[in-house]
Amino acid sequence: MKTACASIKQDIKEALDCSKGNETNQIVHELTSLDIKNIRAKFGMSQDKFASAFGLNVGSLRHWERGARAPNVSALVLLNVIKNEPLAVINALRK
Repeated sequence: MKTACASIKQDIKEALDCSKGNETNQIVHELTSLDIKNIRAKFGMSQDKFASAFGLNVGSLRHWERGARAPNVSALVLLNVIKNEPLAVINALRK
């Protein structure tokens, strides 16, 4: 229990340091919004085919493309991988 508490305490300290702009050993990934429609167009796929190929909900994809909603962090990570390494996602989903 002491180890878990010490770990949580360290995590909180690092989060506070990071929020104050202090140097930490943590890697911070900042994801910006993407032009999802452009990514899909690059593959020449319909919304239905793109969503199916990459394991996305087609309704969410439609909302993202028209700007009605923004993808959450997990979806942004996936979309960035699709943009940069689409075969990695396709291969992972085949298994």
